[in-house]
Amino acid sequence: MILKRNLLSAALASAMLMTATGAYATQPATNGQAQDSNQATSQKADKKEQKKRASATKLSAVEVTGFASSVQNSIATQRNSDVIVEAVSAEQIGKLPGTSIADSLGRLPGLAVQRLNGRPQVLTIHGLGPDFSTALVNGRQQVSTGNNRGVQFDQYPASWFNSVQVHLSPSAALVGQGMAGTVDMHTIRPLEQDKPIAAINASYIWNSMNQVAPGKGVSDKGYKVNGVWVHQFADRTFGVTLGLDMESNPTQIQHQAPWGYPTDNSAAGGNALIGGSKNYATSDLFKRTGLLATLQFQPNENFTSTLDMTYDRFHDRQHSKGIEFPLAWGNAQLEPGYTAQGGLITKGTFTHVKPVIRNDYNRSLSKVYNVGWNNKWRINEDWSAEADASISHADRRDAFIESYSGTAFGADNGPFDTLNFTQGGSGNLWQLNNSLDYSPSQVVLTDPQGWGGGSGLVQGGFVNAPHVVDRISDLRLSAERSFVDGPIASIKFGIDREDRKKSFNIQQRFLVPNNGNLTYTTSPWGAQTAALPSGAFSDTQLSFMGVGNLPIYDPIALIQNGTYDQVPAYQSSLPMPPDWKVHEKDTTPFVQFNLDTQLGNFPLRGNFGLQVAHTTQDSQGGRVAPGSSYVGKTAVIPVQGGTSYTRYLPSVNLVLGLTDQTDLRFGAARSMARPRMDQMNASFAVNTNNTHLASSDPNNAYFSSNSGNPKLLPSMADNYNLSIEHYFGNSKGYVSLSGYFLKLSDYINPSTTVLTDFSQYTAYAGTTDLSQLGTTLGIASVPTNSGRGYVKGVQAVLNTPLGLFTPVLDGFGVIFSGNLTKSSIVYDGNPDPITVPGLSEHVVNNTIYYEHNGFQARVSQNYRSSFLGRVYGISASRIEQTIKGGSTYDAQISYSLQSGPMKGLTILLQGSNLSNKKFITYQNHDPRQILTWENYGRRYEVGVSYKF
Repeated sequence: MILKRNLLSAALASAMLMTATGAYATQPATNGQAQDSNQATSQKADKKEQKKRASATKLSAVEVTGFASSVQNSIATQRNSDVIVEAVSAEQIGKLPGTSIADSLGRLPGLAVQRLNGRPQVLTIHGLGPDFSTALVNGRQQVSTGNNRGVQFDQYPASWFNSVQVHLSPSAALVGQGMAGTVDMHTIRPLEQDKPIAAINASYIWNSMNQVAPGKGVSDKGYKVNGVWVHQFADRTFGVTLGLDMESNPTQIQHQAPWGYPTDNSAAGGNALIGGSKNYATSDLFKRTGLLATLQFQPNENFTSTLDMTYDRFHDRQHSKGIEFPLAWGNAQLEPGYTAQGGLITKGTFTHVKPVIRNDYNRSLSKVYNVGWNNKWRINEDWSAEADASISHADRRDAFIESYSGTAFGADNGPFDTLNFTQGGSGNLWQLNNSLDYSPSQVVLTDPQGWGGGSGLVQGGFVNAPHVVDRISDLRLSAERSFVDGPIASIKFGIDREDRKKSFNIQQRFLVPNNGNLTYTTSPWGAQTAALPSGAFSDTQLSFMGVGNLPIYDPIALIQNGTYDQVPAYQSSLPMPPDWKVHEKDTTPFVQFNLDTQLGNFPLRGNFGLQVAHTTQDSQGGRVAPGSSYVGKTAVIPVQGGTSYTRYLPSVNLVLGLTDQTDLRFGAARSMARPRMDQMNASFAVNTNNTHLASSDPNNAYFSSNSGNPKLLPSMADNYNLSIEHYFGNSKGYVSLSGYFLKLSDYINPSTTVLTDFSQYTAYAGTTDLSQLGTTLGIASVPTNSGRGYVKGVQAVLNTPLGLFTPVLDGFGVIFSGNLTKSSIVYDGNPDPITVPGLSEHVVNNTIYYEHNGFQARVSQNYRSSFLGRVYGISASRIEQTIKGGSTYDAQISYSLQSGPMKGLTILLQGSNLSNKKFITYQNHDPRQILTWENYGRRYEVGVSYKF
């Protein structure tokens, strides 16, 4: 800790030393005589004018006419910034380059995206995942529709934003910043446009795969329509921006998810063997309606008031049709004659297979709105002030509905299937060839594996219905004092007060076939079987993996018509009570000194300052009362906890102009990442294991527990960035080399084992005779701040029009970037290091483009190596798996009419995932041991846009 403080102190001291040096160098000589008032005023005015001329040397934005001008504007934003940023600018009003916000950001140097349901959603910055970055809209922190802080970027229409900046080095005046980076999305300001503008974009979307799963509300075709209107009134003192975005985005998913690979099967000879497999064909349709309004009032140059309002409603529907095969972890029997390679059985036959046929339906409805009101005053030539108030609110309701059918009730009742299986090699799915007839006449609604037996019922299906509410209220007040003399250009100081409330609740229900007369007290509750609905039919959705015809029906209708009864469940397949609320109150005063001076003969600009983050946090959860049933009505005892903390976050950013075209940038800061909200859950679950009743070893004891930790503190990092950038061709191109290092402390271990005395929880033994109890000690699994480590990396970028080198290549340009990142995390009590979740050691983003007389074409490649990512697990939980890396390729071609009555019309064709990259996760560092295999196909889009 002392070393880290000394390093940052040295960085800040260096900044102050350079400030003092600059002040000394620029201090005018005096002759000991007083200057009269008029002469002093004149000198002050001259110096102001000199600073204005110096500021004018910064790059100016060019008129947006296509991808090349978008690149130039991004370069201008990057070079003009006093901190290290990456930026993306709109190709035209209402159109960022890319199919979505996440897609556009994933092309930037040092950034990578993870796809969920075939769409780019989750952002990684310099190897750190969404838990370590934040998202802002117009400088205001955003809520998340997920169950944590990480923002899924498909919750924002790309048409809303004129530019997006990713701050890679923190600064004191940037409130709401993340540890790895801060994504700040900027909507269109009407009074910043030099004239009224209107644009409309419309496109038709389709997938290379036809619709793979039938069902209401899904399709293999879609559309996007958006429009933006910007106007100024009353002699440009009042401006309006209005935006509308409507989208229907289809995805087709071929899905296989093996259960795992046990090595203890007696017939497998110690080899790993596929434990089971969940197999689906899924059709998904994501529909959105987004509204944007900005009102801006500027009666004079001394006052500007801006009101931003956004509303976004998006609905995601999925129909999934498939079958689940319990194999080595079921009652299936491996036959002799199998093939084993490298410790894995890759080919063989299972008999006595009793599958579960699945007809599932998932839906998600989210509503997000933001209201922000910003007021800026220029009090006089030296002082300005700003007040900003905002509310960000998200409400998301999901329903994951499962319906089971099979040949008979129970795992031991036939008829049974015979399954031939073959592994296709590294990263390839398993071919599963069954032999039994699953036509609707041979299948019934039932509990084929007897999964409901432990709960005393016939489990014909299950419902998980999570509900997330997230709300941020924020008030920020600040003032800025500008200076003419000395190295300090201005001092900005202020205070931010944020109140955040987030809750997660999940309703769980068994779907039980209704026989009309049984009650909860009858065991098992519900009929063993029920007939399939009359409209059921056969189809071959899983032929891509060798599975034959399966029955298809609508599970929603079975709930609506009373075929299923719904029996409440609690904490099913979850380690602890899942419902929680978190309330945070954050107070952040800050001060930032902005530099504009000389270091010898070299211009020096930047900033240094301090944020003081004070947080009070409270969490509410529960634990199931001793003896309470987990089926029907469950008694839950409220649990509450919390803490408060203060963190001092100094920062320094310096830009030294080595030449007119070469800048050396340095950034140092202490930054933090607040804990995941599900890990702050105050809930607590006591577990008992009768097989360990007599054990006196606490590591294998009768009692154990799982819980969250409402007293979790933020992960901390000392963040260092160094970059050298050389610009050429009148700053139309640049090359850069940079390095970054984050020294991590208080890193959160999600499952620390803590020795605990469970004497006060003996009531959870129920009817068990505790006279044979070996010990009341046991292990509690709880998240703690017990980790430390580092993330370090280097990055190289070349961004240039090729016409700068030869006229033959006029119109061509390239953007090449590559990152090499390494990490190491060590937890207390475990010397073996692990990598940071979400980190790919290698990330490469390349784009080649051509633009001439309205014609544009570009091809992009995005590569990332394998990484540890988060995916959906059982009961809507989030789990970590190794995600296989690889390249995706996108391309776009367009033509804009340059003259005539249709000037401003652009015709566009673009394709995504042109290499048809699969989404694959695996275990044990063996890509053959896949846990998820998904094929999304290629996505195509043809459209037109018109700028008025």
